[in-house]
Amino acid sequence: FPKTSLVVGFIVLIGTSIPIFKIGSEFMPPLDEGDLMFMPTTYPGISIDKARELLQQTDKIIRTVPEVENVFGKIGRAETATDPAPLTMIETMVQLRPREEWREGVTMDSIRDELNVKIDIPGLNNTWVMPIRTRIDMLATGIKTPIGVKIAGPDLNVIQSIGEELESVLGDVPGTVSVYSERVHGARYINVNIDRDRAARYGLNIENIQEVVRTAVGGTNISYSIDGLARYPINLRYPQRLRDSVESLRSLPILTAQGARIALLDVADIEITDGPPVIKSENARPNGWLYIDIVDRDLGSYVTEAKAVVESSITLPVGYSLTWSGQYEYLIRAQQRLMLIGPITLFIVILLIYLNFRRTREVIIVVSTVPFALAGGILLVFLLDYDLSVAVGVGFIALAGVAAELGILMLTYLNLQYEQLKQRMNALNRTITTDDLRTTVLTSASQRIRPIMMTTLTIVLGLTPVMFGSGTGSEVMRRIAAPMFGGVIFAMIMVLLLIPAIYFIWQSYNVSQSTDVAENSS
Repeated sequence: FPKTSLVVGFIVLIGTSIPIFKIGSEFMPPLDEGDLMFMPTTYPGISIDKARELLQQTDKIIRTVPEVENVFGKIGRAETATDPAPLTMIETMVQLRPREEWREGVTMDSIRDELNVKIDIPGLNNTWVMPIRTRIDMLATGIKTPIGVKIAGPDLNVIQSIGEELESVLGDVPGTVSVYSERVHGARYINVNIDRDRAARYGLNIENIQEVVRTAVGGTNISYSIDGLARYPINLRYPQRLRDSVESLRSLPILTAQGARIALLDVADIEITDGPPVIKSENARPNGWLYIDIVDRDLGSYVTEAKAVVESSITLPVGYSLTWSGQYEYLIRAQQRLMLIGPITLFIVILLIYLNFRRTREVIIVVSTVPFALAGGILLVFLLDYDLSVAVGVGFIALAGVAAELGILMLTYLNLQYEQLKQRMNALNRTITTDDLRTTVLTSASQRIRPIMMTTLTIVLGLTPVMFGSGTGSEVMRRIAAPMFGGVIFAMIMVLLLIPAIYFIWQSYNVSQSTDVAENSS
């Protein structure tokens, strides 16, 4: 029943393609690296003593979880331009014990949830991430969470107000774990405004006064202590009691050229002012960044919903713009690349098939197996609750070639048997009938069951360890293998069901045409 087979096949194709509208999208699946990184953010203006106390407190809380083997926290940055971390950002490496020593039923997600509940400190926005991936994301986009928003504009005060509005609006979007807008104008500074007229009365210039302030507060290196290959600078500055408050700074002694001792207050005005802790810029425009951590939501659908909420709730002033960044930025670039690579791959497959058969109809028959294979891959991805990602896209590209291979395997043998049928009929000096064609197609298709089954099982058995394996990197490999695993099984069924039916309908038309020509000739 060739027509019935076609109808059933297309109904199955349409039915299994429906889940594609319910599958989310992401750049790459979450990768379990074995350890965790705790990267919370505090509000600006935190003192060094309070930051040290907060770091020690969070380290002690994290150590209370039995699965944690070691904790090492850092706040602030080293004296290097490659680590521009402000004092408001904590970076804590959480080394976990081997999985064999974990409590029964404990997973990475449950550990993260347990730690998130225990560390509930006002003013601290928790973020739990994977160490290597987060470092790569921060180097590429600067955003440490899966999703970030970059607010660009000329005025930092307006940027901060927009960020605070976004913080309150995006917190209600389903799937949001935490959302934090950087306070780009919340740091405290001590300004020393030197009065040139007063300084001139004492015979002092700007450089003299700045040198005193620089040496008194920051210190100056006067020598080095050498211990083997190590060198340690010897820094000289005023005692802490003379520089630990604004009043103490106002009383800093300055020695004039005439030998008189005056206070810093006599030649300068000292005050505390607010200012930006860090000025970030992209494309020559000041920026303020928003960090968003999500759970139980795919990246694509979350950003789509969040954009709609922002557009309906917030009106940006003229000259200000929002850019969605983080892993979402990777996702957009990957989708654009796959939209180019996918058609190119399909075109190459079609070209190779055409070079093999040299007939357009046979190319169409072989290529018809690809949509059914893709439908099977989509169905398995949906059942496994995977999101569409670069890994899944690579699996679909590989599946297209495998599905075409199965179609070629069937069609080549059908052509061979059909040619032999024509030779036999020519030897008997009679034309091919529909019954002869049906018998030949059924016999040929049944003889291809074993080769096609062997090809399919070889692929399935080869992918089975990948599908059920575990360990670092298995999340990505499973998403590459899933489309091929489900698609090749679906392609096998469709090849055995549809290609013989399509081939029979096509050759029946040729047989009827030949019969009509023979009758007209007679």
